[in-house]
Amino acid sequence: GLTFDGSTLSGVAATNYWTNSGSLLYNNTATKVGINTSTPGEALEVVGNIISKGTSWSTATSSATNSWWAVAYGNGLFVAVAESGTGNRVMTSPDGMNWTNRTSAADKTWDAITYGNGLFVAVSTDGFVMTSPDGITWTSRTAAPAQNWKSVAYGNGTFVAISSDGTGSHAMTSPDGITWTLRATAEDNSWQGVTYGNGLFVAVAQGGTHRVMTSPDGITWATQTASAANFWHSVTYGNGLFVAVSIGGEASVVMTSPDGVAWT
Repeated sequence: GLTFDGSTLSGVAATNYWTNSGSLLYNNTATKVGINTSTPGEALEVVGNIISKGTSWSTATSSATNSWWAVAYGNGLFVAVAESGTGNRVMTSPDGMNWTNRTSAADKTWDAITYGNGLFVAVSTDGFVMTSPDGITWTSRTAAPAQNWKSVAYGNGTFVAISSDGTGSHAMTSPDGITWTLRATAEDNSWQGVTYGNGLFVAVAQGGTHRVMTSPDGITWATQTASAANFWHSVTYGNGLFVAVSIGGEASVVMTSPDGVAWT
């Protein structure tokens, strides 16, 4: 079986690039998905096209054949958002198996979703925000400004979204998911993913001199050095470790950090 040593999945071919989307890990070259883990030494099992922690997997049918892009969990509900669809770019499930279509606030390119402080918040790459207290009823909010928002996270009483475009300001923050404020970032990179853990927001980028930046509050950002000049796409935090994955690059496609600053 496969194992995770804290930085890489052993047994995975070097040409297979793994990307994190919410709590799922997917391989964009071999059409495989797996469950994200950050536990060194954990045994992983291959079941057909599924790589898991050894638990059994069941196939579930989505509520619509949309381009589902991100999923979050909160308040007893899984909520997924899509880049495509007509009036149904949200679906919800209490168990991950049975899904129900929900009406999105607008038919936008919803790329990311998070849950915090009793609220689901989704952002789109065409510059929009929508919120919901229950994952069912959604309300459009005004981003600040309408940039290519790629990822959103919640921590320390603040929602933080990051974008791949903009001049000098690739982040926005909100205390409630409704009112957003544009923030200057440490570098004008194509920022792709953001997470919160251990008192710190950490964002990763696909390009630039420094492809990691950190912030204690989402407002003041500092550059950090990535382990390699890869196309870093997503980052998460768990079990005392930040883990980032890339969609290609010069070296290993996974990097880890205990503090968001030093990466290997």
